[in-house]
Amino acid sequence: MPFGNATRGTTNPNRLRRVDRWLAGPESWRLRRDRHARNRPLVVDLGYGGSPTTAVELYARIHAVCPDAHVTGIEIEPERVRIAKHLEHGGLDFQVGGFEIPVPGNATMVRAFNVLRQYDEADVRLIWRTVCSRLSPNGVFVDGTCDEIGRRSTWVALDSAGPQSLTISMRFGAFELPSDVAERLPKALIHHNMPGEKINGFLQALDQHWLAAAPLAPFGHRQRWLSMCQKMYDAGWPVKRSPSRWRLGELTVAWSAVEPG
Repeated sequence: MPFGNATRGTTNPNRLRRVDRWLAGPESWRLRRDRHARNRPLVVDLGYGGSPTTAVELYARIHAVCPDAHVTGIEIEPERVRIAKHLEHGGLDFQVGGFEIPVPGNATMVRAFNVLRQYDEADVRLIWRTVCSRLSPNGVFVDGTCDEIGRRSTWVALDSAGPQSLTISMRFGAFELPSDVAERLPKALIHHNMPGEKINGFLQALDQHWLAAAPLAPFGHRQRWLSMCQKMYDAGWPVKRSPSRWRLGELTVAWSAVEPG
């Protein structure tokens, strides 16, 4: 039996563009390493929902950087798989399954977005371990959440050793304060955004540096965001120093800086 429960399955076209851009960008080295190891990279869209749109989009974005990668969309609802079958081709297929990832071999990338948020927090660690056990040595599991049209996104990146980082990615102009993303935190963090918890301290620090950068507002949200990211780095937060990603409204911090107490 598939491991998991049927979820609402709502989605929208281009909703997951931000995490796809991250997977096909700074994380694409994982695809290359698996390919060089003479393994065909396998990318899984886990719990793609009532429409196969996100799996088709994921294939297009991954194919652009790794043409020989294969994408599998996995859904626990057989009817959702049935209606997607006509979209299959040599690089894309759809299977019934859950967190056990019922595919041959190991996955290079597994993306589960807006899935675990519908589970209890107590279930998250077991699900993380289960999915990570199906990763290749170069693999990554992304557990994330976003709003209905993908303007505000967050995701945890995990490998076989466990959670490694938290990334926030927001469209400029779609927030007043960086902490507005709090309502889209992954399940493992969303109930811990309170004083004394690391994730709360991180979001408060973002707001502090965003407000301090207000004089840059006439030059646009991007310049203000870049200043905020640099100030976080200068203050000693273990954020990844990547101005090219910062310019996209994205910031990645080590999991140790935000993990629940």
